[in-house]
Amino acid sequence: MRKVLGALLVGLAVWFTTSPIAFAEATKAINFEFTDINGKAVKLSDFKGKWVLVNFWAPWCPLCWVEVPALNELNKRKDFVVIGIGLDYGPDENVVRDAASRHSLDFHSIVAGGARRNPDSPFRQVGPVDFYPTSYIYDPEGEIVMFIPGQVRMNKVLAFMDEYKAKNTQLAGGKPEATAPSPLKEVTFSKPEAAPAEASKTAPANKAKPAAGKPKTVTY
Repeated sequence: MRKVLGALLVGLAVWFTTSPIAFAEATKAINFEFTDINGKAVKLSDFKGKWVLVNFWAPWCPLCWVEVPALNELNKRKDFVVIGIGLDYGPDENVVRDAASRHSLDFHSIVAGGARRNPDSPFRQVGPVDFYPTSYIYDPEGEIVMFIPGQVRMNKVLAFMDEYKAKNTQLAGGKPEATAPSPLKEVTFSKPEAAPAEASKTAPANKAKPAAGKPKTVTY
């Protein structure tokens, strides 16, 4: 039974990381705020002008470690920040610290996020996390523009960044600066009405028809 489940998980990861790119309505981001394992506050608004990748993983997830070299390389860029959030590890937060050290996570920040079922779980400030790994990428203006349900492929991320910059330059009339972004929403916590499992599935924004010229969220 374990072998069957393992094969299924590997198959899902391969499908998600090799499937064609699909486009969806751009997701309006909130100004997330986390506390890392060193007690330091981590806010989206602190990284204005940079790309931000929020990576959700679990210490018991072997597939999560395959993407670590790519994430480390992305985090070395001056225009890029990687934030790793460990979830579903039990009551001891040291498990997250030990896993990050053992697997050489060289990210800007590591966050111990507790369990997904918690009403204040960090993923509720970002987007659904149905399995591990899952990542979200914010553009330099603080909007979610890429959703990666599976392992991060650095070549795909870099190709998307180049395409995104080229499109924004054209929309701005050849100038490097794009139009001013709308303000980030403030973070508020409230107990979800639905069960956590249902909330995880229903968390995406309503599928309204995107307006012309509006940025898109890329999903692998």
